[in-house]
Amino acid sequence: MFYRKTVSFFVALALVVLVGLPAFAGVRDADKERDTRITVPLNIAILIQDDLISKVGNEINVTKEFIRGLPAGSRVMVGYITTGTLQVRQPFTTDLDQAARALRIPAASTTTSPFNPYVEVIEALKKFDRTWTGANAVLLVSDGLDISRGFDSTAAGQTLDLERAIREANKRSVAVYTFYAPSVGLTSHSSLAASYGQSSLNRLANDTGGKAFFQGSTGFVTFDSYFRRLRETLNGQFARAS
Repeated sequence: MFYRKTVSFFVALALVVLVGLPAFAGVRDADKERDTRITVPLNIAILIQDDLISKVGNEINVTKEFIRGLPAGSRVMVGYITTGTLQVRQPFTTDLDQAARALRIPAASTTTSPFNPYVEVIEALKKFDRTWTGANAVLLVSDGLDISRGFDSTAAGQTLDLERAIREANKRSVAVYTFYAPSVGLTSHSSLAASYGQSSLNRLANDTGGKAFFQGSTGFVTFDSYFRRLRETLNGQFARAS
């Protein structure tokens, strides 16, 4: 009898623990999400290269979630880097939902390919309000490849327009954060071109106080981990600045 009661007790205890685990996991997930929310209002331009591979279109929803999750008082601009121009779909606004709805799936076509993304980055930087007293940032989603003067791997991270973009960002105190994604052009077929583009994105981020996010020289990963690490990076920088 004692044996049966002991077994019954431990079976019941195990059931209680198992039933409670999903709720406990949910609490931990919620705490983790709170820990990675950006804590300080941000003035941010989100720039997407229009000829990125079609899989990037699957990341639009997580990008919308990032925008909507920004702190109240943040200002967002949404633009697309396309052939010869910056297409601004949403000028800077504090209406985060409106900014999120301005996102669209990239064209994923060589007809929209820029010679390099950095000319349009410079154009976007000039739209930042100098009277804004908070943190300024650009999130550039791009393959980073500059072929405006030919494809020369020895010039990776050293091109003229990249240098100009770095100077413009530093002049305006804008940190540039970059997500690498291959385009439908060279970077989806050539690991050398992908490496060249990533080197340039890394230089742009490092020299402006931002950070580059990429994984491997070929293929594509989702942006979920990129956005989590971006939030953590921004919060860490805000904490050091306070």
